[in-house]
Amino acid sequence: MENKSHALAAGLFVLVVAAMLAGLAIWLTRDNANYEQYELSTKDGVSGLQPQATVRYKGVAVGKVTRIGFDPQVSGNVLIRIAVNEQAPITPTTFAVLGYQGVTGLAHVQLDDAEQPYPELPPGPSGLPRLPLKPSPFGKLAEQAPAILAQVEEATRRINQILGDTNQQLLTQTLGNISSAAAGVNTLTQKLDATVTQRLDPALASIPPLAGEARKTLQALQQAGNSVTTLASDFSKTTQRITAEGGAIDQITLGTQALARAADQFGTTTLPRVNRAADDTSQAARRLGRAVGGITDNPQLFIYGSGRIPPGPGETGFAAP
Repeated sequence: MENKSHALAAGLFVLVVAAMLAGLAIWLTRDNANYEQYELSTKDGVSGLQPQATVRYKGVAVGKVTRIGFDPQVSGNVLIRIAVNEQAPITPTTFAVLGYQGVTGLAHVQLDDAEQPYPELPPGPSGLPRLPLKPSPFGKLAEQAPAILAQVEEATRRINQILGDTNQQLLTQTLGNISSAAAGVNTLTQKLDATVTQRLDPALASIPPLAGEARKTLQALQQAGNSVTTLASDFSKTTQRITAEGGAIDQITLGTQALARAADQFGTTTLPRVNRAADDTSQAARRLGRAVGGITDNPQLFIYGSGRIPPGPGETGFAAP
């Protein structure tokens, strides 16, 4: 009896803990936001989209998918019902498109805004407003797949025609002709190179020096002509200046006359004065000579003057102070 009571208590404890964990999970995952319901209708497949899939507005989670079924108004269309947070900025330009996450294949509903508003869609039997659903990139690829395969098949067929046996022989002949033409062009190029090197290059090399020398000669002749013209003009101007009244000739004549008058004045006035000054200078020189001779004989004149010099030690008449 005790074993049954312990088992019953353990079972009740497990049930209570499980209920508490469930309540905690519900409380942690509760969502108090208010949602608005919208419907999407599309003729494309919605593989990978499941209920409770995320609804994103420009990458931000704003709701979830609540139901996936068929549209009663349009046969063959899939009807998707979504719940969007009322704070999401849903406008007449908002449209929906299916997005896929990586390589998992799981899809979600992506909301975005267009540049121009879409025509308003009539509500379905449920009375919920509908949003336009644009084809996804994978849907477009699936629609274009038959045309792409047809084009690939056509391109493959044409490639097979191009690579047929006949075209391969023609291509081989063409390549051989191109090789022969290239060889001929190479031979012609070598001959032209030899001709230019042996004949034209020396002649062309001698032309620039000759042209340079001729250019230098013409420049020298032009400079010489300019110099002669300038010299003649200067000579003419110089002649006019010399022969003009008050010019160099008149100045030379006046200078000669003045020089003659100065010579006469020097002979009559200046020269006698110079002679007298020369005599005075001679007398002063003789006096200076006598003074220098006296100083040389008796240097003590600078100390004791020109009087009698007292006898020094050892001389007659010397008296100690």
